[in-house]
Amino acid sequence: MVTPVITGLAWDTPLGRDPETVWERLCAGDSGLAPVDSPHRLRNTVAAVIESVPYGTPASERQRVLARRALSSAFADAGLTTTDPGVGLVLGTSFGAALDEAEPTLHAWADDAAADIGYPGTPMCVMTACSAGSDAIAVAHALVRSGRRRICVAGGVDVVTEAKRLGHSALGTMSPTGIRAFDRARDGMLLGEGAAFVVVEHPDSARQRGARVYARLRGTGAANDAAGLTAPDPSGRAVVRAVQRCLASASLAPAEVAVINAHGTGTPLNDAVEARSLLELFGDDGPLTFATKGAFGHSLGATGAIEAVATVLALRHRRVPPVVGLRDPAVPLRLATGSAQPVGAGAGLSLTLGFGGFNTCLLFEGVRA
Repeated sequence: MVTPVITGLAWDTPLGRDPETVWERLCAGDSGLAPVDSPHRLRNTVAAVIESVPYGTPASERQRVLARRALSSAFADAGLTTTDPGVGLVLGTSFGAALDEAEPTLHAWADDAAADIGYPGTPMCVMTACSAGSDAIAVAHALVRSGRRRICVAGGVDVVTEAKRLGHSALGTMSPTGIRAFDRARDGMLLGEGAAFVVVEHPDSARQRGARVYARLRGTGAANDAAGLTAPDPSGRAVVRAVQRCLASASLAPAEVAVINAHGTGTPLNDAVEARSLLELFGDDGPLTFATKGAFGHSLGATGAIEAVATVLALRHRRVPPVVGLRDPAVPLRLATGSAQPVGAGAGLSLTLGFGGFNTCLLFEGVRA
């Protein structure tokens, strides 16, 4: 079975755009969370937004700018032209700007993003809540592995809007203090925005082009809780199933995983379910685990793609950043605390858990630089 490779990557985050610069800031424990004005009464007025696209700009325009910048960078990083009709395009988001502004369709932003970069085809649009970015990459993996496409550019984009801030404030998922993933004092998440894309390519195509290979995308897996609109199934059965399917897809055993990029929202229930599932799968002496939402905020439909890029970079640099905000671990996972930690040999797993019970797992394998 063909194992697709990652030949390009790009992100646009509250810590910057250059992958290596952002990675160094992550490893230094930096955070993009900062006060953001709101006319409404919220549980918290802190979020992680991108300063170069001001928050006061209409949400649809911000979504479009982030998509255009990250997509253009991903194509360029892989040595591809945006006008190549042979390249597939798979874009993910939660609701994007649609919660604040009238959009003709929920995929109009994706059509606009494709047009902005001169892409001649019709993009696929994935909207599976917080797992949308991961699911877009999983779709690209399936397209390349099946022979439907030789190359796909896939990822997610999402922006912070007043509707989303109000919604999470009302739901009680927004922390009144700050993000503390897997900490005893965790009390919720804070929103962020961003964009990230990876280029998923058939290995023969990459070889023929002489493309740089960052990693192999060994496998994907997904399962749905079917338990509720917002709350996860406390048993974690579907999370376990998603990871098991991913490992089976990659033909790897749990012991071959060296590092996990956890969803790590900082909400009491979500962190508990995720930790329980990972402990069932890997035990308390399992892979080194990190999470990036303390640095980037929870970027909803973009988070899975951003975390995929972070996982690839962790394998490439053989280290992971600390979990920002984690002081007193509440679970017996091997968590990256205090400072950047070295990663041993093995694969990297990125896990995303979304509203509606969407659980998606991606498994990457590093290559020699």
